[in-house]
Amino acid sequence: MKGLITASSAAFSLAGGALATPTSPRSDLLFFKPLAVTSDSVHNVHVGYGDDDFEGEVRLVYGDCAMKNHGDRHSDIASHYIKRSSRPERFVWIVPEDAVDGGCIHAYSGSTLIGRSTRIPVMHQPRRREDISAVADAMGPWFDGVAYMKAKQNNASYVAVEKSKKIAIIGGGMSGLMTSLLLDSVGIHDWHITESSQRIGGRIRTKYLAGSTPEQYQYQEMGPMRFPVSTYYPDANETLDIQDHKMVFQLGATLNEMNGGNTSSLAVNFIPWIQSSPNVPGSSNGFRLPNGRIPSATQIKNNATAYKLPPVEGAPDEKTVGDVEEALKKWKDITPDDLKSIAANVFQAHKDAVSKGLFHWSEAAYIKYALNASDDVVDYITGNSDGPIWNYDTVYFGATTWRTIDKGLESLPRAFYPHVQDRLTLGRKVTGLKHDESTGKIALQWRQDPLAMEPESEEYDYAVVAVPFSKVRLWNLPRYSSLLSRAISEMNYQQSCKVSLHYETRFWEKLSPPIIGGCGSVDIAGIGSVCYPSYKINSTGPGVILGSYISGNIARSVGALSEADHVAMVQRAMVEIHGDIAAEQWTGAYERQCWETDEHQAGAWAAPIVGQQDLFLPSYYKTELKTIFIGEHTSYTHAWIFSALDSAVRGTSQLLLDMGLVDEAKQIVDTWMGRWISI
Repeated sequence: MKGLITASSAAFSLAGGALATPTSPRSDLLFFKPLAVTSDSVHNVHVGYGDDDFEGEVRLVYGDCAMKNHGDRHSDIASHYIKRSSRPERFVWIVPEDAVDGGCIHAYSGSTLIGRSTRIPVMHQPRRREDISAVADAMGPWFDGVAYMKAKQNNASYVAVEKSKKIAIIGGGMSGLMTSLLLDSVGIHDWHITESSQRIGGRIRTKYLAGSTPEQYQYQEMGPMRFPVSTYYPDANETLDIQDHKMVFQLGATLNEMNGGNTSSLAVNFIPWIQSSPNVPGSSNGFRLPNGRIPSATQIKNNATAYKLPPVEGAPDEKTVGDVEEALKKWKDITPDDLKSIAANVFQAHKDAVSKGLFHWSEAAYIKYALNASDDVVDYITGNSDGPIWNYDTVYFGATTWRTIDKGLESLPRAFYPHVQDRLTLGRKVTGLKHDESTGKIALQWRQDPLAMEPESEEYDYAVVAVPFSKVRLWNLPRYSSLLSRAISEMNYQQSCKVSLHYETRFWEKLSPPIIGGCGSVDIAGIGSVCYPSYKINSTGPGVILGSYISGNIARSVGALSEADHVAMVQRAMVEIHGDIAAEQWTGAYERQCWETDEHQAGAWAAPIVGQQDLFLPSYYKTELKTIFIGEHTSYTHAWIFSALDSAVRGTSQLLLDMGLVDEAKQIVDTWMGRWISI
C-alpha cells in the first residue's frame, strides 16, 4: 500500500489539504493527513505508508515542529508495532487540555524520524454543545468519550481496528434494530441479529384483529402506543417541545429516506394521538348514571360532589393526610420550571434529581422516616410504593400534544426489515455467553434441542446484548464485575396486561355524547384504562377498543386469569361502560397480552426500586469481556421507545470508542444526540 489513506467520514473529517512534506531522508515512510483538533478531546489520526516493506515499532508524539528528537515532545499519542501484513490506517489521539497550538505529530522508529505532519491548529474555545460529563457525571456520563479513552490509555484501542470486526446483536427489539442502523451508517456491516421470537420489534406489538391488514385500520397497540410531543403552559402562553422523543421522529424520517419516502409501503408516518377526550369513561367511585352506564370524565368534573364518597370507616384523619401530602410536596419542590427542564434536557434533569437525593427515597420511605408518619398514613397515601421520586413521567403525561404512527407502531420494525433480513436469525433462543480469554472473543450459545447438554455456539468479536435483564439473568454468563452481575440479577420489572376487543362498527363514536379517541380510567376492578383509536375518526367498518390496560400488582392478578375469563371480564366492562350495544356488536375477536408471562420479555418494562438506578447505571458504560448491554432498562428513563433508542446510541458509541473508531462515534453522537452531547 502506498500513498495516503483518505477514507474518513464526510460528516466528521477532521483534516484536509496536502500531504506532509518529507523533512528528512527517512521521514517519508509514514504520512499524516493534516487535521485540526480541539484540546481535551478525542480525535482520529489518519495515516498512510510510503514503503511496503517497512516493519517495526512506531511511536507517535506531539511537539514543536522543529524538535530534534522524541525526548523534546509535548505529549505522547500512541505506540504500536506495525507489521507488513497489518497496517493501521488511523490512531486514536487524546488531545491534552494544555496542548500547544501549531505543533506537529512526529513518528519515530527507535530514534529515527519516519514521518512528520504539517502544523496542527489546536483550538481551545468552549464547545458549542454541552458535554455530557457536565450533565450526568454523578451517575456515570451518558458517554464522555474523552474520559472513556483516557481510562484505556495503554491498550490496543489506541490503534483503530478494522471495520470488519464481527458484531453480535442479541435481541431484535428497538434497541437492537437501532444498533444495526447505526453500525451500517458508519460503514460497519459485519453484524448479525439473533432474535428469540419469530418477529422483530420487541415490545412493539401492534395487533391487527380478526385477520385484518394494516390498511383496514382494525388494530390496537398491545405494547407502546404513543409519543408525547409538546406541552402548552397557559400561564406563560408558551409551548415547549419534549426533546427526548424527537429521536423517534428522527428515526422515522431516516427510515423513510432509506425506503423511498413517506408514500412507500414501508413508510413511517406520524399522526395525531388523542390522549384526553371529554367523553371517555371516568372513575366515579361506584356511582352510575340512571341508565346504569359509567359517567364520562366531563360529567364527573362538572358535578364532582355528586360522585364523592364519604370517608371510609377506619381511614386516616383527613387533616393528617393533608398535612403529610403538603410536606411531601414541599420537600419534592417540583416547580413548573423543573418540569420544563425535564422536557428540555432529561440528562440535566436526571443529574438534578440525583443531587436532590430523590433516588435515595421513595415517597413511602420519606413519609415514614423523614416525616415520622404512621404506617397507616404511609400506605394510605402511597400504597408503600418503592420506586424513586423521578418525575419524567409527570412531564410526559402532562403533554398536550401527542403523536402515534399511522397503521400502527409495527410500522417501525416493518421499515427496518429489508435492511436486516439478510443478517437476521429468528427463533434462536440464546442461553448463554462464553468469553475466550486466549482469543478475546465472545461466543453466543443456544440449543436447538432443549434437552441437549452441550449448547451450540458461534464466536464474535463483540456482543451487544439488547435483551431485558429479566431474560438475561437465566443465561450462563461469563464472570462479569460484581456490580454488573447484580444489575442483571436484581433489576426490578413491572407487569402490565392489555386486552383489545373487535366490534362490528365504531359504535362509541355514535353514542350520545360520542367518544372521540382518548383514554379514560374506570373504577371497575381489574380494568384500569380504556383507550379508543385516534385513527380514522368516524370512519365506517369494524373498530377496535383497548378495553383494558392495567399495570402493577393488580396486573399480576388478572394475568393469572385464564384467557377466557380475562377477556370475558373486559367485555362485561365494555357493556357496563357503553350499554348493550357493546354486547350486540362484539364479534368475539380479541387480543390479550400480559408481559410478565411473555416468554421473550418476562416483564413490561424496567422499574428500578429505590437505590437501583443510581447504583447500577455506571456499570452499563463499561465494556466487560467484549459485552455491551443496551435496552430501555439501561437508560435514564424506562418504558418508552426513546429509552431504547437512547441506549442504542450510547451502546454503539461505546462499541466504536472501544474499537478506536472515534470519527464514527462522533458521527453517531452528532447525528442523533447533537442537542446534548459532545465527545
